[in-house]
Amino acid sequence: METYQYRKIDAFTSENSLGNPAVCIYLEENQSLTDTEMLAIAKQHHGFVSEVVYCKQKSQADYHLTYYSSECEVDFCGHGTIACMSDLIMETPYLMTQKEITIQTNKKGSLNVYNEIQSQGSVYITAPIPQYIKAAPNTKSIAENLGFRSGQISDTFPIEVIDAGLKTLIVPISALNDEINVFPNEQTLKEFCITADIDITLIYSLEVADNHNIAHTRVFAPKFGYLEDPATGSGNSAFGYYMLKNDLWDGKPVSVEQGGADRVFNSVKLNTRMGMFFLEAG
Repeated sequence: METYQYRKIDAFTSENSLGNPAVCIYLEENQSLTDTEMLAIAKQHHGFVSEVVYCKQKSQADYHLTYYSSECEVDFCGHGTIACMSDLIMETPYLMTQKEITIQTNKKGSLNVYNEIQSQGSVYITAPIPQYIKAAPNTKSIAENLGFRSGQISDTFPIEVIDAGLKTLIVPISALNDEINVFPNEQTLKEFCITADIDITLIYSLEVADNHNIAHTRVFAPKFGYLEDPATGSGNSAFGYYMLKNDLWDGKPVSVEQGGADRVFNSVKLNTRMGMFFLEAG
């Protein structure tokens, strides 16, 4: 029987919050898995983690990453990438000496990983280059499928669809209390996302529980086999680009709190430098 190196790792953890777990499976140079086999393994992890990351060292890039949920292949998984690369760097003496590592994602091309573990206790990854999608569902349809009244959706900032790894519908909510206390019907929202050609839905409020954060977000991903993601790299990548586009953020280091009223909020750090947008995990 073939055996694989296997780790469960939490990304975006803090002193109080649990972050978001991913399973990382490391393939040796002579090992491979078919798409059917990768999906079958991911299905076995339904309810345990949201995504499984398959990582293999390659010649054209340092590492090649493929992501699966229990439903399908996922184009990009930010928390899984950070979990995988943080673990690899800390467990590999050679990688601990490298400040920059190139990874090749199966669907979103090359990304850079910056090793700041020794100096800051952190790993940064570049977010995929954004695509701004012109068409977005109307406010009434969004409200109905998320479980909001139309008046609870803010008209101060736009509803937009941005693909920064995953095609993300971004919806501004006026009040934090409304944002953290909505729990959509999973099947209803899944059907809406499939019809609207959306991967995930991010709702946000500029009202926050902790004033050290710039915004509060929640991310729903029923298309991938679960209702809500507790700490999201791809969704907050899209949200970072959204904030830059709408002059809500100047690109300096900030943190976003994430989660509903049913959990301790997680924290996701965002940063830009040299014209690039980064996700950070401590």
